[in-house]
Amino acid sequence: MARFLSRLLLTAALLLGHSAQTLAQSDEPAYQPRTGDAWIDRHLADINRYAARYPRSFADEVARYYSVPRDYVEAMQQQPAWTPGDIFMACALAQRIAQPCRSVVREWSRDHTEGWSGVATRLQAKPGSAPYRELRKDIERTYARWARPLAK
Repeated sequence: MARFLSRLLLTAALLLGHSAQTLAQSDEPAYQPRTGDAWIDRHLADINRYAARYPRSFADEVARYYSVPRDYVEAMQQQPAWTPGDIFMACALAQRIAQPCRSVVREWSRDHTEGWSGVATRLQAKPGSAPYRELRKDIERTYARWARPLAK
């Protein structure tokens, strides 16, 4: 009986510790890129998770397929105000509107109170437009290269 109570107490302690950890994590603000496209928002959040685990692969992807110097991507990754999802969005959007990534980064840095939807609209690429449809394809191709399942 003492052994059972000991295990029960240990299990309860572990569950309580896990609950406290879960609560602490839920206090963190959730990433909200506000692109105007819920599918793109979900995938940018997932890109954040991927890049946290594989930062070099993420930097390789953006540098190789979105025409951005790798050093620039790595420098952006070191900036606390920039998430990998935002870096991806800036560089992929830039490619879709035939602008350098740095131009989109400057526009986001200047004013992003309306999220990526507002930035894209100012850059003549509002949600639902052809550049946005191409962004979805870019994300699909990126996930295929990463062999990462694509959530619908």
